[in-house]
Amino acid sequence: MLKKVTTAASPQQVWERLLRDEPMFILDVRNRDEFERWRVEGPHANPTLNLPYFELLDLEGEEEDVTEAVMRGVQTQLMAQLPVDRPILAVCAEGNTSRYVAEGLRRLGFDAANLEGGMEAWGNFYYWHPVVETERFSLYQVVRPARGCLSHVLVSEHRAAVFDPARHIATYHELAAAVGARIEWVLDTHLHADHLSGGPALGQGDHIPYHLHPYDAIHPMDLLPARIAYRPLEAGQTLRIGQAEVRVLHFPGHTLGMVAFLIEGRYLLSGDSLFLESIARPDLGGRAEGWAPLLYASLKRMADLPDETRVLPAHFSDIATGDAHGVYQATLGELKQRNPGLLKLAEGEQAFCDYILASLPEFPPAYVEIKRANAGLAIPDERQAQEWELGKNICAVGKSA
Repeated sequence: MLKKVTTAASPQQVWERLLRDEPMFILDVRNRDEFERWRVEGPHANPTLNLPYFELLDLEGEEEDVTEAVMRGVQTQLMAQLPVDRPILAVCAEGNTSRYVAEGLRRLGFDAANLEGGMEAWGNFYYWHPVVETERFSLYQVVRPARGCLSHVLVSEHRAAVFDPARHIATYHELAAAVGARIEWVLDTHLHADHLSGGPALGQGDHIPYHLHPYDAIHPMDLLPARIAYRPLEAGQTLRIGQAEVRVLHFPGHTLGMVAFLIEGRYLLSGDSLFLESIARPDLGGRAEGWAPLLYASLKRMADLPDETRVLPAHFSDIATGDAHGVYQATLGELKQRNPGLLKLAEGEQAFCDYILASLPEFPPAYVEIKRANAGLAIPDERQAQEWELGKNICAVGKSA
């Protein structure tokens, strides 16, 4: 928790404070375009001010102490806008320049801390929380709040299956170790476009089988087969992880090989087909008009599942839609009452497809490269990976995630 004389705060500490809605003021000193792309956010509204570092800095010479220059900039530009009744979190790209800002604020009497690692660390921060824990099985949701990415880990009889893992695979090893399980299955609902999958790497390192629908084992634009080892998933297939039963349901539309996993007939890992506030976009394979009718048919079939089915998507758009523990879930019955895409199904296929094609957000160019990497057709270095994953995901119709 941020408190007086704290000089730095980890992403974990910041998230816990945001989740509890404890008072905090965020001063983000990145460039305005970077700030607009993504920022530190929590489930509750939080006062935030963006002032680029080089607009704040008031250096009078190359030899001047940077912190002194920051103090002068704060005194001339920000004093009236900064709170004295709550801690201030200074944020930059990597946690370097904001360190000077936090120090300058402290010298001026403010309770200020620097975000360790900056937005790079915030973007790579994960937490997990149980969705359900029973004697037979437990299901955990792994959340990457900055990007709105969700993955899930099913544990039964000390065996674990990881669904839609992100590229920072140490997170899943840590979770498995914490609950006394061994990872034996790795599965992707589809060939992701918004983030680099950790599936192939998680499988390769420990000789764990990686599963993917064969329709997605090809790049939809290059039409080149994947260069990754995988085991094919089949529609209607039943998997057993310990005592837990998992059915594979094929719901094409976002991709041709999009699947969902129905755990114990009740918990639906919907991947990118259905979100809490929206539905999938069908254009990331370059075939929006051809795939929109597939999405319509898939969602119609999904809507026929029991209303009490608990939907756990692979992304979220609004960080405030999580529960008090930061878990993102809703029953299918609830979504049928409020999700715009599901409500549109009642108007028929043509109206649904017209709605989809009129609601598509921008197409991020990096998504083509991310799909190539996830298919094993490209191998990005760490810097490329960070650049490709900047900002929130844009996998849904009408909004991010």
